[in-house]
Amino acid sequence: MIQTTLFPRTFRQLFSLSNDDIANVFEQVSDLLEAQGDDYYRIRAYRKGAAAVRFENRPVVDIFEAQGTAGLEKIPYIGQRLAQSIKELAETGNLALLQRLLIEVSPEDLFTTIPGIGHVLARRLYRGLGLRSLVELEQAAQNGTLSQVPGFGSERITLVRSSLKTLLDEKPQGRERREQRQRAEKPPLPRPSRWQTSSGAIAHDHTHNRTHDYAPAANLLLEVDAQYRYLAKAGQLRMVTPKRFNPEGKPWLPVMQLKKDGWTFNVLYSNTARAHDLNKTHDWVVVNYERSDSPGEQKGQCTVVTETRGLLRGQRVIRGQAVSAA
Repeated sequence: MIQTTLFPRTFRQLFSLSNDDIANVFEQVSDLLEAQGDDYYRIRAYRKGAAAVRFENRPVVDIFEAQGTAGLEKIPYIGQRLAQSIKELAETGNLALLQRLLIEVSPEDLFTTIPGIGHVLARRLYRGLGLRSLVELEQAAQNGTLSQVPGFGSERITLVRSSLKTLLDEKPQGRERREQRQRAEKPPLPRPSRWQTSSGAIAHDHTHNRTHDYAPAANLLLEVDAQYRYLAKAGQLRMVTPKRFNPEGKPWLPVMQLKKDGWTFNVLYSNTARAHDLNKTHDWVVVNYERSDSPGEQKGQCTVVTETRGLLRGQRVIRGQAVSAA
């Protein structure tokens, strides 16, 4: 905790919470809101806010100290509500919303929202293992701890892991379909090609080496991927401590922020269940991008991987490009 003289003749105490600490609070809030059946967009706001805080190079508490909530609102996905939440955490060390949700939704109630877990098993998870969140439950399912709890056989654990993957992954298909329904009244955007390669091969346009106007050029995405992997290997990127699939709590995940050609990039290795299962956590690179210097904010995500089959084997290719225009 530090003291600051940001305002004349007044003293304010700021709790020196790390970005990971604040992101963990936002993730716990989103879990509890979901357990209550709260508004989908409110839940998503806290999840995206958590990711944005983890990505931020500077401690967000320092940003608040220097620029107030106006500075916080310049961070992607941090609007007025989340900026006020960060302000409360910085000034008090706690978030009243989280405390209220913890009273209204116990960990046992939270676990019963997962298919295959009833009240008896939820009680064993909370009282026996001391689990309090869906992320901790996922870790227990991954590292074998869950198999030690009576009632959790291999089939039930598989069901739990699958359900948690849908809930916790950044872009689960169920939510994608729900978002598509919400956007049904908007004219559809043309879809980008399914892949591009480091050799410049693009499904619909190999001459200009570009995707559509609302997405970065393929060669730019590959350049960002190459720069990220080089700096990560050299140990020159900031390391964050992911909450998922990290039972030892080690800061192992390098993150990079970059602005180039009018685009803002947030880049990190994939930390999904699939990447861990296939041992691709240091090959699959997730590139989040956005651009706000043109009509309608443009943003999207893609994953750059090393192709393992066919004519493109061994080359870096761009897959899973999902683009939206807000």
